[in-house]
Amino acid sequence: MTTLNMSTRKGIKGQKDTPYIYDEVKAKKTIMVTPTAWNILKKKAEEEGLSISEKAERLFRGLDD
Repeated sequence: MTTLNMSTRKGIKGQKDTPYIYDEVKAKKTIMVTPTAWNILKKKAEEEGLSISEKAERLFRGLDD
């Protein structure tokens, strides 16, 4: 699994259907969580300067500290 530091992409626009952080492109999916879980995820993402999507990705991949 290949990952890059998100800060290395600062100022670089992503290209559609081109993976740049992981070995695959992200796809739109839907999950259902409680408002409490969403707020916790949102707060943690904001604290780390990440999008909610990226925070969830890192949690699910076991890359979260």
